[in-house]
Amino acid sequence: MEDNNFRTESNFIHEIIDADLAAGYNTVVHTRFPPEPNGYLHIGSAKAIYINYSTAMKYGGKFNLRYDDTNPAKEDNEYVESIYNDLIWLGAVPNGGVFYGSDYFDKCYEYAVKLIKAGKAYVCDLSAEEMKEYRGTLTEPGKNSPYRDRSVRENLDLFERMKNGEFPDGSRTLRAKIDMASPNMNLRDPAIYRIVHTSHHRQGDKWCIYPLYDFAHPIQDALEGITYSLCSLEFENHRPLYEWVIDNVIDFTPKPKQREFARLNVTYTVMSKRYLRKLVEEKLVDGWDDPRMPTICGLRRRGFTPSAIFDFVRRAGVAKAYSIVDIELLDHCIRDELNMTAQRRIAVLDPVKVTVTNYPEGKVEYFPVANNPNDPEAGTREVPFTRELYIDREDFAEVPPPKFHRLKPGGEVRLMGAYIVKLNEIVKDADGNVTELRCTADLETGNGNPADGRKVKGTVHWLSADHSKEAAVMLYDKLFTIANTGDIPEDKTYDDYLNRESVKKLTGCRIEPSLADAKPGERFQFVRTGYFTPDSKNPGVFIRTVTLKDSYKPQ
Repeated sequence: MEDNNFRTESNFIHEIIDADLAAGYNTVVHTRFPPEPNGYLHIGSAKAIYINYSTAMKYGGKFNLRYDDTNPAKEDNEYVESIYNDLIWLGAVPNGGVFYGSDYFDKCYEYAVKLIKAGKAYVCDLSAEEMKEYRGTLTEPGKNSPYRDRSVRENLDLFERMKNGEFPDGSRTLRAKIDMASPNMNLRDPAIYRIVHTSHHRQGDKWCIYPLYDFAHPIQDALEGITYSLCSLEFENHRPLYEWVIDNVIDFTPKPKQREFARLNVTYTVMSKRYLRKLVEEKLVDGWDDPRMPTICGLRRRGFTPSAIFDFVRRAGVAKAYSIVDIELLDHCIRDELNMTAQRRIAVLDPVKVTVTNYPEGKVEYFPVANNPNDPEAGTREVPFTRELYIDREDFAEVPPPKFHRLKPGGEVRLMGAYIVKLNEIVKDADGNVTELRCTADLETGNGNPADGRKVKGTVHWLSADHSKEAAVMLYDKLFTIANTGDIPEDKTYDDYLNRESVKKLTGCRIEPSLADAKPGERFQFVRTGYFTPDSKNPGVFIRTVTLKDSYKPQ
C-alpha cells in the first residue's frame, strides 16, 4: 500500500506499533496531522506529515487532517486553505477525513463540566503572573491556588458564567485539579480553559471560552479513534497530562497513545511561524511562497517536488535525539531527482553576441540535442543555428587565466552539438565594454571532429540570436547567514542574520524558443548552469531551484 513518496524504513515508532499489534492492544493504526491554521506549513511540517501518513499507510490504516483551531486570535481561513492544498500537493491524502478542533467545542465543554462535578477541575481567579508565581520551580513544589477548594456548585456557576461572557479576558481560567507538588510542571493544576472574546473563523461569536491544547487535543484524538498521536519531542513532558485527560474524561478503548520524535532542524533555516509571518508582513520576502522561505508553498514555487522533500525527510531520519540537518541534503535530493527527470534546455544568462562571419546571412540549420542524456527515451530536439548567436559572457576571456578552455583570442571552442569556431576579433563600445565576438567556423565539423585531427578542449552552449527569446532569471541564496539559527546570542535576533543579498535578478537573458511556453511546475536543466522552473507569480521569469554543483557531503 505504500506510495513511493512515502516508503519507510523501520524506526522506533514502528517497533512500538508492532509490539502493540502483536499484544492485541490495537488492531488498527490511525494517525493524524493536527496543524494550527495560524501560518503556512514548512519543511518541519513535512516531517510530521511524513511520519503520520507513512505510518498509517504502512499498516493499511487511516490518516486524518485535523485543524487545531482553538486559538481564534491567530487563525484564519487563508491558512486553512493553504494547509489543505499543501497536504494534497504532497500526496498525503487524509483518507480518514478532514476535521476541525472547533467542531468538538461542545464536547470539550461537556467534559470540562464532568471534571468539575467529579471535583477534578476548578475556576481560578489568579492572573497569569500569579499562576506562574504559585507554580513553583523545577526544584521547588508549587502552592495551591486560594481558589482551589471552591465547591462544585460555585465552580459550575462560575464556569457557566465564563461561557456566557460575564467576565473579561484573562480574569479567570478553568484549571485541572491534579498535583501542585508534581515533579512534572505540566501536572501542577494546568489551565484547561481560558476566556477570549474574539470571533472564531468557524464558530463566529458562539464561544468566548476556549479549551487549551493540552485539554482539547487528547479529547479530539479519542473521539476520532486515533490510536497513535505522533508528535514532536517538545510534547514529551506533556504526555502525562495527555494521559490524565484521557483517563479522566473519556471511557475509550483502546486509549490513544502519544509518542514523540525529534523535530526537523535544518541549517540556515528558521521555522518559527511568528518570525516567518513577520518577514511576510514587513515585506522582507515576496509572500509566504517566496522561494527563499522554508514553507511548502515556497519550495513548490522554487521547483522542489514532493518526492524530493520526502526523500530529504526520510534521509534525515526518524529518531528521538536532537540533531540539525544540513540544508545541502535537501538540495542534493532534488538535484538527484532532476538529474534523471528534467528536460535539458539551453539558456544564456549573461549574453554576449557572437557573429560567425563565414556563415551565410539568412541561413538556418538545425542540430539535434538530447533532451536528457540519462534518459534515451526522452529523445532529441532540433536547435536552430544562425550567423548571429549568443554565448555566456563567462565563456569568454580577453586575457584568459591558465587552463582556460573556453573562447579566447585566437582560440577555438566547440559550440555544443554544432561547429568548432575560432575567435578572430573583439568589438568594444566607447566605454571599453565587449559588445561582439567575431568568429569563423570550421564548417566541416558540424557532425564530428576536425579532418586534420586537432583537439579542441572547450565546449560552450549557445543560442541563435534570431530564434531565442528574452527572459528574466531569479537566483536565490540562503535566507540566513548563520548555520544554526537556534544558537543565536542573547543580544541578537534573527534579523541580525538575515542575508540581505539572498536574491539576484538577471534581466536580458536568452532562452530556447520552446521555453517561452513552459508552465509553472515544469522543471528544466539549463545546461551547464542549474535546474530552473517558471515562476508561478511572474510570467517570463525563471527561478533557479538548485545549482548543478553538489556540495553535500554525507556524514
